[in-house]
Amino acid sequence: MSSTATSSPLQHSNAEALNVSQQAGTYLQKNGSTRGQIALPYLSNLESTEQWKIYENLLYSCLRTGDDKAAHSCLEKLAGRFGTNNERVMGLRGLYQEAMADGNSELDQTLHEYDKILAEDNTNTPIKKRRVALLRNLSREVEAIDSLVELLEASPTDIEAWAELSELYVLQGCYQQAEFCLEEILLSTPNAWNIHARLAESVRRFCRSIELCDGFLRGYYGLKLASDRLLNALAANNSKVNTAPSGNSSSELSTPSAQTLRQLSEKATLFLAESTRRSNHNGSDMPEIAAVQELLKSTTLAQQR
Repeated sequence: MSSTATSSPLQHSNAEALNVSQQAGTYLQKNGSTRGQIALPYLSNLESTEQWKIYENLLYSCLRTGDDKAAHSCLEKLAGRFGTNNERVMGLRGLYQEAMADGNSELDQTLHEYDKILAEDNTNTPIKKRRVALLRNLSREVEAIDSLVELLEASPTDIEAWAELSELYVLQGCYQQAEFCLEEILLSTPNAWNIHARLAESVRRFCRSIELCDGFLRGYYGLKLASDRLLNALAANNSKVNTAPSGNSSSELSTPSAQTLRQLSEKATLFLAESTRRSNHNGSDMPEIAAVQELLKSTTLAQQR
C-alpha cells in the first residue's frame, strides 16, 4: 500500500484519490479476515493504527471516486473491528449513507436518523459534524450555524468547527462574526498564515465597499474593526506581516503591511468620529451611531491600558 493511502484524504488530488481507490480491492483481499468486535490494543502485534487508518482513507477515496462496493467493504471492516456503536464508525456510516442517498428525501431521512442518535447521546461529536455538513448540503445554513454554535459550546477548541462556522457566517454576510471565528482559530494556531490571510480578505472587502460608496458607515465600521483585529492578531503572534510560505504567497493572499493597516484604521476612525459628531449636532440617535460610539469608546479604553 502506497504512502498516499496513509496520508490525509483531504490533501489528495483527484488523481491521487483515484489511485488510492484502485488499491482497495487488492488491500481488502489481502486483509480479508476481521477479528470480531473486541477492542484490542492499537499497538498490539496483531494490528496497528496504520492498518485501520488505511481502511478509513480507502473509504473516503472510494466514495469520492464512485466505488461504492469497496467503500461499503471498508466500512464493514471498521465496524467489525471497533463495533457499530463506535462514534467514529457511526460518523463514517453516516457519510456513506449521505453519499448513497438518492435525492433530498433520503437525505432528510439520514438527518432524522442523526437527530435520533443525538437525542440519545448529545455528546456524539462525529454525528454532530455530519449533521452540520448535511444541513449545509441541504442549503439550511442557519440551522447549520446553530448546530455549530452548540457544538463549540461543548468543544471550544475545535479548530475545524470554527473554520466551518466562519465560512457559514460569510455566506450569510455576517463578516464580524466570521472574523471572530478566525481569531478563535489563531488562539490555538497563532502561526496559521492562511487564517491571517483570510482576516486580511475581510479588510479588502470593506475597502471595496467604501470605494463603491464613500459615505458607507457600516463599511468604515467594518474596516476599523477588521484592521484593528488583524493588527492585534499579528502583534499577539509577534510575527512579521506577510508570513505566508513563499510557495503560497501572492498578491491576493498576502497580508497588508502593518503601516497600511494602521493608516486604514486611522482613516476609518476619523470618518466614524466625524459621523458621530454630525449625528450629535443633528440630534440623530440611530442604532448604527450607537454602535459606532461603542466601538470608538472601546478602542480608546484599549489604547489607555
